[in-house]
Amino acid sequence: MHRTGNLFNAIVSFGNLWYAAHKAWRGKKDKTRIADFYFNLERELLVLQEELVSGQYQPRPYHVFEVTDPKRREIAAADFRDRVVHHAMINILDPLFEKRLIFDTYACRTGKGTHAAVQRAQQFSKQLPFFLKCDIRKYFQSVDHAILQTLLVRIIKDQRVLDLLARIIAPPVPGHPPGKGIPIGNLTSQHFANLYLGEMDHFIEERLRVAGYLRYMDDFLFFGQTKSLLHEIHFEIRQFLHERLSLILKDRVTTLAPVNDGIPFLGCRIFPSTIRLPQKGLARFRSKLYARESEFFQGKISETLLSRSVGSMIGHMVHADTLAMRRKWFTAVVDLG
Repeated sequence: MHRTGNLFNAIVSFGNLWYAAHKAWRGKKDKTRIADFYFNLERELLVLQEELVSGQYQPRPYHVFEVTDPKRREIAAADFRDRVVHHAMINILDPLFEKRLIFDTYACRTGKGTHAAVQRAQQFSKQLPFFLKCDIRKYFQSVDHAILQTLLVRIIKDQRVLDLLARIIAPPVPGHPPGKGIPIGNLTSQHFANLYLGEMDHFIEERLRVAGYLRYMDDFLFFGQTKSLLHEIHFEIRQFLHERLSLILKDRVTTLAPVNDGIPFLGCRIFPSTIRLPQKGLARFRSKLYARESEFFQGKISETLLSRSVGSMIGHMVHADTLAMRRKWFTAVVDLG
């Protein structure tokens, strides 16, 4: 396998750090600490660059908080200057990671995403009669640091970059076992997590030669002509994940059924002829819509922010069979106005 060197200077160049700071800054201008960093941007970046070049850079402690959307998750957010480093690294390393990924993985990739994954799943459902849906137990908490660093060594031969990656991976995350886990809130974590399960992707495509398969982060689907074939695939994947990646499948959410029953995937229920949003999903969208309207009428958010928020919700809903529901909701909104 080809390994790439001479990456460190590109990562720590002032131009790359400047670009990374602007990317990390987007959507976060209301935070005082970030505004202070940005006000003294050139000085802050020069100090950060010196720390990186001298090897003295150390990530700062995480800010840990919980979100519920729709399920409860614990987020460990890095300090802003560390997020600048994350963006600087991904700016340079992402093309290397991209080369390792198969076509049918859809998270954290330009031109992919949830909607493309849902459309691909529907395409497979029209071709093959059965599906198997799998999910990994506590995936981000279970990523093994030693295995992850071994995968990175296969791609990168610049030791200074590997040392910097190790510094980002190594700090313990609250609630994670020693030597395991990557924080959900880090940009680097998203790419590490994608690369980590890329090993499974290649095993599925090159060794098992599955006719229909796709993955969005740690949610993945298989399609086949018979249930017995999918049972065999399930056994092989369980073994591979345990032995090679130190991961365990969730038995509770593993589903094997005919595609005509509907495939629960990425907040949708996918059928060969249509895509629907579950009632819980519709209720969540409606609740968000009314909450944003209330914030707008109370003067808490601007009309621009309201428009962006509602537009984002509609952008997700239009990929499912929701036209009648949207007409009903927004006719009610217009009548109220």
